[in-house]
Amino acid sequence: MPYVNSPEKQRQLYRRTMIIVIASQMFGGAGLAAGITVGALLARDMLGTDSYAGVPTALFTLGSAAAALIVGRLSQRSGRRAGLAAGFLTGGIGAAGVVLAAVFNSIALLFVSLLVYGAGTATNLQARYAGTDLALPTQRAKSISTAMVFTTFGAVAGPNLVNFTGRIATSLGAPALSGPFMLATVAYLLAGFVLLIFLRPDPLFVAKAIADAQRAQDSQRSTAQSHILEASVNRRGIMVGASVMVLTQIVMIGIMTMTPIHMKHHGHGLGEVGMVIGIHVAAMYLPSLLTGILVDKYGRKPMSYASGVTLLLAGLLAAFAPGDSMVLLVLALALLGLGWNFGLISGTATIVDATTPETRAKTQGTVDVLIALAGASGGALSGMVVAHSSYSTLSLAGGFLSLLLIPVVLWSRRKA
Repeated sequence: MPYVNSPEKQRQLYRRTMIIVIASQMFGGAGLAAGITVGALLARDMLGTDSYAGVPTALFTLGSAAAALIVGRLSQRSGRRAGLAAGFLTGGIGAAGVVLAAVFNSIALLFVSLLVYGAGTATNLQARYAGTDLALPTQRAKSISTAMVFTTFGAVAGPNLVNFTGRIATSLGAPALSGPFMLATVAYLLAGFVLLIFLRPDPLFVAKAIADAQRAQDSQRSTAQSHILEASVNRRGIMVGASVMVLTQIVMIGIMTMTPIHMKHHGHGLGEVGMVIGIHVAAMYLPSLLTGILVDKYGRKPMSYASGVTLLLAGLLAAFAPGDSMVLLVLALALLGLGWNFGLISGTATIVDATTPETRAKTQGTVDVLIALAGASGGALSGMVVAHSSYSTLSLAGGFLSLLLIPVVLWSRRKA
């Protein structure tokens, strides 16, 4: 393989891989925005109650858990290209199923389609790893963040096209709330085809070949000692990175899911809901480039602390902000997205640091399963908490839960 002994070719392939990942992420961002913007509203209209408004988020997040495992294992065996393309194409099929469910008012088809649609969400997250396969250790967080920041273009456009896509849907005889899922169908399919056609040679296979060559040349240290040390570091790093991402996902999904319902109860229109969610999604992804630089420069642990504090502020603000205050709701959801961003990038970088190319994709897929299950739990419980208590209670609970990030990271430092 010409890349193994040529750092210049490796850099060229790294740059090319990043361009392809960025293109797919722009389309993928538009696809994932549909579920978080109107999924709960569509379910409320079809089910006729708020109590189960969190079910769509729980379903597509549960679907993303299964997909994360499958995409991770497929990527480990067949490469990033096969795994990521299959995930996005499956997500596109699921989005099309949601549209059909809305047209025929079929609850069963809606639930099944949301599970399948979750594959796109999982793949959109796992694509962030593809850029790290060929990145230097000091570039990893920046590579993750570069892929994520370009997700913003699609993810922010999606919620702000709610009214436009709704008009297209009604002109075709479909419910207005199915419009964003029409956009998701096209966006996910495009993301899948971009990866399937252009992600060659596969970055994970190249990274494996480079790692094999480096090990073959390394005759200075004991193989047994190296394996013992590597296993120890892997276990600790994976545990900490996964814990950070799981906690941030639970808090973010729980509060975000019920915000559209909370806003509708206080008289806000669909356009205002789309704007708040759009700003929230922008805060999830747009600061990524700066976050990546901070994570590489100051370390994974300080940014994990920052995640917990930022999420706490978001929860407190969402809890005490008047329901009719757009400014405070926007600020609360922006902080919620920013805290998630800090946690995801610092946690992802920790996972990448703790893995080798031989097990990286499989491990990353397994960790993303935990993240998806955490999101599914947050989405399912959020509707029940609000139905039996209030949005303020949900927001306070999420804010204080995020503080668990601090003892988790402190524990890891004591272990080290």
